[in-house]
Amino acid sequence: MVTTYPKETFVPEKVTYTIEVDGKLIVIEHVPARVCVETGEQLFSAETVERIQQLILTRQKPARMMEVPVYEFA
Repeated sequence: MVTTYPKETFVPEKVTYTIEVDGKLIVIEHVPARVCVETGEQLFSAETVERIQQLILTRQKPARMMEVPVYEFA
């Protein structure tokens, strides 16, 4: 049996990365990633992941603050 996978094209882009830590939403803008044109999947290099972790762990002063609405799906 032959399995055919759809073509995936990845292009370099800057994305916004979000994560919740200790009940707080953290937003990191302008993160370099390879993004799949067909699916939107984002791939990050090991160096980028390390930098994201460093930003989160060191709790550096953010460039700016934003207010975010929260909705419940249920």
